[in-house]
Amino acid sequence: QVKLVESGGGLVQAGGSLRLSCAASGRTFSSYTMAWFRQAPGKEREIVAQINWSGSRTSYVDSVKGRFTIYRDNAESTVYLQMNSLKPEDTAVYYCNSGKVENPTFDWGQGTQVTVSS
Repeated sequence: QVKLVESGGGLVQAGGSLRLSCAASGRTFSSYTMAWFRQAPGKEREIVAQINWSGSRTSYVDSVKGRFTIYRDNAESTVYLQMNSLKPEDTAVYYCNSGKVENPTFDWGQGTQVTVSS
């Protein structure tokens, strides 16, 4: 079983940047499509970005296109989310996982809090 540990969140002003990291234990990490999800207060968890096993294909929710970049380092078993031009509406707890919100492949990690002030 893969264990996921997210980090890199924090408090940033609107327009700022953060880079999130998700470190995965387990030797099978590189074979999985991975994704970043987020959950804002009072809202359901949603997928933000996804990357295939090799990193050759990525996809993003419309609200973050052009601002966020997902990438991975399989040698380090880590997936990243570079977030630029942050907006207050990006405030949420961010999680990584594989699969879908309603059917994740692995147990959810603790997430990392991102707070964007206006």
